[in-house]
Amino acid sequence: MKREIVKYGAKVLTEKTAPVTTFDEALAQLVADMFETMYDAPGVGLAAPQVGVSKRLFVMDCSKAHDRQFVFINPEILLTEGRQTGDEGCLSFPGIYFEVERAARVVVRAQNVRGEWFEGDFLDLEARCVLHEYDHLEGNLFIDKASPLRREMIRRKIQKLKREGKW
Repeated sequence: MKREIVKYGAKVLTEKTAPVTTFDEALAQLVADMFETMYDAPGVGLAAPQVGVSKRLFVMDCSKAHDRQFVFINPEILLTEGRQTGDEGCLSFPGIYFEVERAARVVVRAQNVRGEWFEGDFLDLEARCVLHEYDHLEGNLFIDKASPLRREMIRRKIQKLKREGKW
């Protein structure tokens, strides 16, 4: 079931999330709903707070064919290295894009939907996505990485979109 994506301004987006402790059918349904919502948006990653759920969970699929799905529950960043700069957007900030610097590689440990632990080593776009979505779980937003001037420009654009009823 497609869920509504929470937009910037919602409190849930700036709060640190709670660990997932129950691995049941309701969690599996939330994960399925998040993939459906992400693909429909369209996006490559989606964190639980973006659908109004304050839990340590995000999904990711950076493939064009939608055949490389990852579920990260209670993730821990073990290693980051290198640097990359690239255009970044966020489903909670529709139409807002700017260059963000992030690590080029990330190693993460997380649980899957059955509660089993795994480690993943991700590069480039997937590393960017893991780090972006992990930030959501910490209550951090990608505009926090923008310069003060860029942040002010984004806030003004959002205010304009709100006045026009497009936000």
